[in-house]
Amino acid sequence: MGGGTGSGAAPVVAEIAKESGALTVAIVTKPFSFEGRRRMKQAVDAIDELRANVDTIIVVSNDKLLEIIPDDTPVERAFAVADDILRQGVVGISEIIVRPGIINVDFADVRSVMGDAGSALMGIGSGTGKGRAALAASRAISSPLLDAPIERATGIVFNVIGGSDMSLKEIQDAADLIYDSVDVDANVIFGALVDDSIEDDSITITVLATGFRVEGEAVPVREGEEQEAKEVDSRGPPKGYYEDPEDDIPSVLKSLKRR
Repeated sequence: MGGGTGSGAAPVVAEIAKESGALTVAIVTKPFSFEGRRRMKQAVDAIDELRANVDTIIVVSNDKLLEIIPDDTPVERAFAVADDILRQGVVGISEIIVRPGIINVDFADVRSVMGDAGSALMGIGSGTGKGRAALAASRAISSPLLDAPIERATGIVFNVIGGSDMSLKEIQDAADLIYDSVDVDANVIFGALVDDSIEDDSITITVLATGFRVEGEAVPVREGEEQEAKEVDSRGPPKGYYEDPEDDIPSVLKSLKRR
C-alpha cells in the first residue's frame, strides 16, 4: 500500500466484492520505513479505508520482514520476500478451501472465523528434519509478523502443507501445539494438504489469527449481535440494582468531601 494502484483501487474492488456477498479478505503490506513518511501516510489512510470494506484485513509491516531476512539482503530481494509473504498468505487461505487435502475444510467454517472479523494477523513457519511439523507450528505462532500474542485471538485458521512423506502423526503434533497455544474457547479451523511438488522434507504452516482488538479500531459487530445489544439496553438495569451516584467520583475527591 502507499502507491497509486493499491491505495486507490483496492478499497473500490473490495467494496464491490463484499456487496456481492463474497467473503472479502485483504492481505496488504505497509511500506518500508526508508520509503518515506509520505508514502507511509498514504498507506495508512488507504488501509483505514480498505478496512471498512472487507470482512478481514491482514496488514504485514515490511519493516517486520527485516527481522526475518539477513542484514545483507539486497533491496530487490527484500521486496521479493515481501511479495512472497503475501503469496503464502493468499495460498494459505485459498488452498485450505479449494484444494482437496488430507483434511478438508468447509467454506462455511472459514467464513465463521473470517466473516466480519476486522483485523487479523498472519504467521508463517517452516520446519525440516525430526520434529519438523511441531517446529513449523512453533515458528508460525511465534512469527515476527504477529503483532500480538496469539493467545488473544478468538478465531484461528491454519493450514499444514507438506510433501508425500508427511504423516498423520506430524499433522497431529502441529495441531496439538497450536491448540495448546490459543484460548480454549477460540474457534479453530484447520486443513492439511499434501503437495507432491515439494522436493525437500519441509513442512510449512500458515496461521491466520482473528478477533484481535486493534488500537483505534471499533470492535467488529457480527450480524445479530447489534440487535441483541439493543434489547439488553432497552431492558435497563436488573431488578434490585442500585447505582451509587458517587460511583463516578474519583476516590481522592470522595475523601475531600468527607472532610
